[in-house]
Amino acid sequence: MRIVRFEDSSGKVQCGEEVDAGMARPLRGDLYAGPKSAGDPVEIARLLAPVVPSNIYCIGRNYHDHAAEGGNPIPELPLVFMKPTSTICNPEQPILIPRVCDDETDFECELVVVIGKSAKNVPENDALNYVLGYTAGNDVSARKWQTDEALCGTQWIRGKGFDTFAPIGPALVTVDDIPDPDNLDLSTTLNGQVMQSHNTRDMIFSVRRLISFLSEDTTLQPGTLIFTGTPQGVGYHRDPRVLLNPGDQVIVEVEKIGRLVNPVEAAP
Repeated sequence: MRIVRFEDSSGKVQCGEEVDAGMARPLRGDLYAGPKSAGDPVEIARLLAPVVPSNIYCIGRNYHDHAAEGGNPIPELPLVFMKPTSTICNPEQPILIPRVCDDETDFECELVVVIGKSAKNVPENDALNYVLGYTAGNDVSARKWQTDEALCGTQWIRGKGFDTFAPIGPALVTVDDIPDPDNLDLSTTLNGQVMQSHNTRDMIFSVRRLISFLSEDTTLQPGTLIFTGTPQGVGYHRDPRVLLNPGDQVIVEVEKIGRLVNPVEAAP
């Protein structure tokens, strides 16, 4: 099932099953407890992020080729950081370049896991049973605030945590339609040029492993998002560097999920 969150023509926010381009059948009830279809399809006036997250966990350097392009060793355990929930950005909503950033804002296409029920101390072989579905995400990153230890110490949250730095969408695709999250193509296109193009097969830590690791003595609540890492091709490691600027358009695409499109603007 493709679940979208949207505003209808009256401005009411709804969740629904996408049935056609621009149309969704409304769903009633808790998204995490088996919502039911309710009524005829309605027009989607504005698409929203498919989930209002309870927490946002992110994994760094989780692709072999991405670790290599940065000259970094393969991590022995997942490298974990978090984004504030205020970073969420809707499809078609502008990514805002912060006023405190120079020419340093980067793109990162990612598969995003959406946890569907409370998970704690989950074994790997049972991990996918705690997943509601998947969406596409862009882990937008201000590299100066991520890498300059005088500014951030050794913590990445500042550079990853500005408003609009977590676009997700366009839909939440449930697990029945994506039985194997570890074999999906994903890409980033910037102003019509493909910058990243890879497959989740290259992930160092599988989706099952990430869920199991993050849930060790830690409760992953329904609505928790897990950004699973980005492949090689980010702008910061290109020569010359290719970073986001006002007027750009960035498209993240994940197989079976679709295209997440965002323009780029300067923060007011």
